[in-house]
Amino acid sequence: MKNILSVFVSIATQPAILVALISMVGLLLQKKKANEVIAGTIKTFAGFLVLIGGAGILVNSLTPFAKMFQFALHVQGVVPSNEAVVAIALVKFGTPTALIMLTGMIVNILLARFTRFKYIFLTGQAMLYVSCLSAVILVSAGLGTGWLTILLGGIFEGTLLTVTPALCQPFMRKITKGDQVAMGHTGNIGYASAGLIGKFFGDESKDTEDLKIPKSLGFLRDSTVSITILMTIVYVVLAIFAGPSFVENKLSSGTNYIIFSIIQAGTFAAGFVVVLQGVRMILGEIVPAFQGIAKKLVPNSKPALDVPIIFPYAPNAVLIGFFVSFIVGTLSMFAMIALGTTVIIPGVVGHFFCGAAAGIYGNSTGGRRGAILGSAFNGLLISWLPLLILPVLGTLKLAASTFADTDYLIPGIIIGKLGNYGSTALITGILAFILVVILTSIILNTKDKRKVSTVK
Repeated sequence: MKNILSVFVSIATQPAILVALISMVGLLLQKKKANEVIAGTIKTFAGFLVLIGGAGILVNSLTPFAKMFQFALHVQGVVPSNEAVVAIALVKFGTPTALIMLTGMIVNILLARFTRFKYIFLTGQAMLYVSCLSAVILVSAGLGTGWLTILLGGIFEGTLLTVTPALCQPFMRKITKGDQVAMGHTGNIGYASAGLIGKFFGDESKDTEDLKIPKSLGFLRDSTVSITILMTIVYVVLAIFAGPSFVENKLSSGTNYIIFSIIQAGTFAAGFVVVLQGVRMILGEIVPAFQGIAKKLVPNSKPALDVPIIFPYAPNAVLIGFFVSFIVGTLSMFAMIALGTTVIIPGVVGHFFCGAAAGIYGNSTGGRRGAILGSAFNGLLISWLPLLILPVLGTLKLAASTFADTDYLIPGIIIGKLGNYGSTALITGILAFILVVILTSIILNTKDKRKVSTVK
C-alpha cells in the first residue's frame, strides 16, 4: 500500500508528468495519430519542465534577497513558506496526506463532471499542500488518521480546488482574452478579491501595460530590460544595507557584494524569460489536447494551471504587484513588532508570485490603481492571516514557518475554528461546503435554462 501511495504521490506532485499524461489522454480521446500523440505529450512535458525551471530560477534568485532583508532589519519570526511547513508536516502526516490527495482528485473530477464548475485542478504541488493542510487540521482536531479524516479531507480539498478557479474565471477571461484556461493556484481567493477591488475602485482605462515611456527610454518597453534594471537597483540597495561582510561571507562565497547583487538581479530576469517560454509551449499544446477530455470525459471542462501562466499578459503589473505586496508585508511586520504579536516576516517568494498575480487581476478590472490596491489588499491578507492560522495547526504552530497563500489561510482558519467546537461541527461544516456548491450549481443551471426559454 505504501509503495502504491508513493508512486501516486510521485506522479501527482510532478506537474510536468501529470499534465503530460492529461495531454496524452486528451490526444488519444481525439483519436490522433501516434506521432501526434507522442509529439504533443513530449512538448507538454518539456513545456512544464521549462516553466518549472524558470520558476526555480526565480525562487533561487529571491533566496539571497530574503536573507539580506532579514539581516539588514535584524528581525526574527515566522516566515510563511508552503514548501517549508509541508516538508515538516509530511514526516508525521505523510500517509493521510497522500490518501486525502487521491480522494480530493476524485471529488474534483466528479464535481467538474456533474456541476457547472468545469475546472480540473492540475497543479500537483498545490494539491499536495492543501491535502497536507487538511490532514494537519483534521488530525489536530481529534479525528485521528482513519477513513473519516481521509473522506472529509478529500471532500474539503476537492471542493475547494473546484470552486476557487471558478471565482477567478471572470477575471481570467479579461486577462487572457479567452476562456480556455483557468487559474489553478492556492492564492485564488486573494486574486479574485484583487479583481473585485480593481473593478470598484480602479480605472480600467489606465492599463499598467500602457505606461507612457519617453522615446529616449524606449528600451524599457522590453520586459527583460526593465526587470533587470529595476531588480538590480533593489538588490544593490539591499546589499548595501546588509553590508559587504554579510553578503560576501554568507551568500556570495567571496564574490564582491555589488557584483553578486547584479548577477542575482540578472538571474531573476533570466528566470522570468524562461517562465514566459514555458508558458508559450504549454498553451500551444495543453489547450488543444485538453479538448479531448472536455468533449469525452468532462464536457466543457477547463484545465486549471499554475500561476505563472498569466505572467506574460501583464509584465508591468507583475512588478507593481510584487513590490506593493512586499512593501505592505514589510509595514505589517513593523506593526506586529509594535503590537507585540508573533512577527510574520514577509516571505519574498509568496509576495512575488501572489502579489504579481494580484497585480495582474487588479489591473484587468481597474488598471494601474486596481493593480496597486488589489496587490496591497492581497498583501494584507497574506501578512496578517498567518497569525490566525497558527493556533489551529497543532504542533506545527511551534514551527518557524507556516502556510502562505489565501486558499490555505482562509479555508484553513474556518475549518480549524470549527474543529474547536468538536468533530460534529467540523463534519457538518465540510459536508455543508460541498452541499452549498452543488445547490449553487443547480440554482445557476435552473436560471440559465429559464433565460434560454425566455429568449426563445
